[in-house]
Amino acid sequence: MLTFILPAVVVIVFTLPLVKVFKGKVSKDSAKHRLALHVSGFFGAVALVLFMSLSSSPVFAAEASIAGTLAQGLGFIAAALATGMSALGAGIAVASAAPAAIGAFSENSENFGRSLIFVALGEGVAIYGLLISILIINAL
Repeated sequence: MLTFILPAVVVIVFTLPLVKVFKGKVSKDSAKHRLALHVSGFFGAVALVLFMSLSSSPVFAAEASIAGTLAQGLGFIAAALATGMSALGAGIAVASAAPAAIGAFSENSENFGRSLIFVALGEGVAIYGLLISILIINAL
């Protein structure tokens, strides 16, 4: 039960400073302060986890048997980066293509098919990244 509650509390604590920012109920200076608090809290938590893992804490005293090589670990990182970066690129492509497609469609309804193709091409980048990550994982 503690393994579920503790991470949930940590996530809630890290997201609380940004709730009013997302709702748009704060000023610009307050939003900057809340964002700085959020970023510093995140890096503080990362530093705490690194310190605890390097110390002789009884929490990390149990030996875990992790089977795998360095090449497999790098392969999993490569698969994650392929998926993540391609999704990020697809998001950027769709964010710029979709408003242009809506504008073209609003001026002339015959442009719907042409504009939809450009939006779908941006989404194809994410599919290609997912395909590459599946091929990388299958090679491991």
